[in-house]
Amino acid sequence: MDKKKLITVQILNAFAENNSGGNPAGVVLDADNLSIKDKLKIAKKVGLSETAFVSRSQFADFKLDFFTPTKQIAHCGHATVATFSYLKQLGRLANEESSKETIDGNRRIKLIGELAFMEQSAPRYLDVENKEIQILESLGLKKSQLIENAPMKLVNTGNSFIIIPVKSSKVLASIKPNYELISEISAEFDLIGYYVFTDETESENLDATSRMFGPRYGILEESGTGMAAGPLACYLFDIFKINKNTFKIQQGKYMEKPSNSLIIVDLDIEDNKINSLMAGGKGILKDQKIIEME
Repeated sequence: MDKKKLITVQILNAFAENNSGGNPAGVVLDADNLSIKDKLKIAKKVGLSETAFVSRSQFADFKLDFFTPTKQIAHCGHATVATFSYLKQLGRLANEESSKETIDGNRRIKLIGELAFMEQSAPRYLDVENKEIQILESLGLKKSQLIENAPMKLVNTGNSFIIIPVKSSKVLASIKPNYELISEISAEFDLIGYYVFTDETESENLDATSRMFGPRYGILEESGTGMAAGPLACYLFDIFKINKNTFKIQQGKYMEKPSNSLIIVDLDIEDNKINSLMAGGKGILKDQKIIEME
């Protein structure tokens, strides 16, 4: 008897800019009967940077588990946005507020039309200047190509990223990543990866253009990373002293195969201090995969 079961994976592009581009994520609905081993196998077969598995929750509206092709991670911004935007489009969310349970606790979700925004925690900063030479080497950059008086920082709003400011879009486009070295440094600091950005943008409506490298998690480069855009918005507010509540961050423009993403970050600020933040955008259904499981 054939014991194979078929798993349907929706492929959605999160953070689509003008209804195109974006970052693809896998979404598996009604995943209650799948084991962790099953989920990892499915994520590996799907082959995207992250796949979200949605199941029932006793503590939130839904439970979400996130898997890269190599391991489980606590949070994923673009897969969360894809999931909740899709649930709204399916009519499975009636309200403008929702919530998700994760292995790292619960997070609020805000919905504006078909846009979904995920809550992130107040930023925590760590100085990484002692590793500046190695970080620059891992990107093929020189110190003169960094923005002056803008230190690299590890920023954590749920996941850890090193934020790296470069002078221009030309420098951003010229990066030659050494994935092995990036992975070593990422393991040392327990990072998802690097978020390299410039404040030189193609439009005055954008605050930054960025690139994300996460080879430690099997992500050579990603086109839209909500959990990294959140830390960058905090960096722009706290380090660059840009006094505003909403930041628009572009990503994916300088990938080998460009896929422009637009990530909107809203900061909750009180007495000039960030209490929490919401990062989000729109998810567009692009494809469907059927995965065979033993």
